[in-house]
Order: sequence, then structure tokens, then C-alpha cells
Amino acid sequence: MQRLVGLMRRCVEDYKMIEPGDRIGIGVSGGKDSLALLVLMGQLQRHAGIDFYLEAVTVDLGFSMDFSPIQKLCDDLDIPLTVVKTEISKIIFDYRQEKNPCSMCAKMRRGAINQALLDRGLNKLALGHHFDDAVETFVMNLIYEGRIGCFQPVTDLDRTGIVQIRPMLYIHEKTVEAFAQRMELPVVQNRCPVDKRTKREEIKGLVYDLSAKYPDLKERIFGAMQRLPLPEWEPQGRYNRPKDV
Repeated sequence: MQRLVGLMRRCVEDYKMIEPGDRIGIGVSGGKDSLALLVLMGQLQRHAGIDFYLEAVTVDLGFSMDFSPIQKLCDDLDIPLTVVKTEISKIIFDYRQEKNPCSMCAKMRRGAINQALLDRGLNKLALGHHFDDAVETFVMNLIYEGRIGCFQPVTDLDRTGIVQIRPMLYIHEKTVEAFAQRMELPVVQNRCPVDKRTKREEIKGLVYDLSAKYPDLKERIFGAMQRLPLPEWEPQGRYNRPKDV
């Protein structure tokens, strides 16, 4: 716990993600990444020396998923939980019958969670993207779109005034997975019919295969993103390339 909170704290400091008085919503889908973020943000709140407010926000897509274990975890952490009920799944799969549903789902989900943040008076949204997500997004953009780019550690959403932050960028996916198992986090099974059948999963497999031959591949890509740097990726604080912990 202490080791991971330390990595998160360094990321927060490097990109100046949190300021005193912030009211931060944590995007909680029920997967291992968002649940690990929830627990680690709770710990960071206690030990960072910065006064900020936390609240978990879950968008119910309408797949009849049971979020009661997440409610219990939030109660144990003393972090309020807001569940936003939607019919996104019906709109995408029943009404529109989208052949490529992920993009539309992402847009509708972002709209729902941003509106929930505004309704709750929250000014920042913490997302559970980790080290591997950043590397895979970079490779995916390069292969599928022919461009060099990735999401930003800190993103200002001009239309809403909400700021997105990604505090787990210095933590590897296998570390997140091990942490979730060790803490027995209540991961909720994703019932989306296209789960694990996306372009991102293809890229994840490609990066995994290449990493077997080039063990430092992910670290080199991540380091290049910060040294180039990509827009908003140059650390503002101290910088040491994340180790594979």
C-alpha cells in the first residue's frame, strides 16, 4: 500500500494534479483499475498533506450489474458513492444496434459522469488509467490512426470546467492486478457483450508479445512520451522513469 501510494503521490506532484480545496470525483466502473484507484486515493487523502474532498461516481450502463459490493467498499473507506442510472446499453445495442459500439458508449458515459460531477459540485475527475494504458494508447494511435499521441495526465474539459486527472500513470497493470487480489477488492463482472473484443485488446496482445523480446519496450515508450514531450506530458516536478514494480 505504502509503495503504491508513494508512486501515486509522485505522479500527482509531477503533474500538479491536486490542489487544496479540490472536490474530486473518482470514476468507479467496478473493474480492478478503478477500485484500486478508489482505495489508493483514500489513502492519499489521509497522507498527502493536502485538504481535498473525495466522492466515488459510478455510471450504471443498464447491464443489470450489482454495485452493492462497491457501496460496501465505499462505506468502509468513508467515501460517498453516487450511482448514475442510465439506459446507455439499451440505446447502443437495442435501439441503434451499433456495429462499433465502444466509441458511442464512451461519449455517452463521459457525458453522464460529467453531468453528475457538475450536479455534485465536483471540479475534478480521477480516472484509473495506469502505465500500461498510456503505452497501449500511444501504440494504438500510431498503428490505427497514423499519429503520435496519447491522452494527457491532466486534461481540462473547457465546456464543463471539469479537470480530468490520472494519478495511477506510474503504476503498472500487473501491480494493480496484484494489489486488487491481495486486498480482495470486489471486482464487478463486466457484462458488456463486446468486452475483451476491442482494438485495445489487440494492441495489448501485440505489446505483450513485443515485450517478451524487448523487455524494456514499455518503459522506453513511456519515457519517450515524457521526453519528447507529448503535449502536457513533460513532468513539472521531479522525474524518474517508473520502474516495473
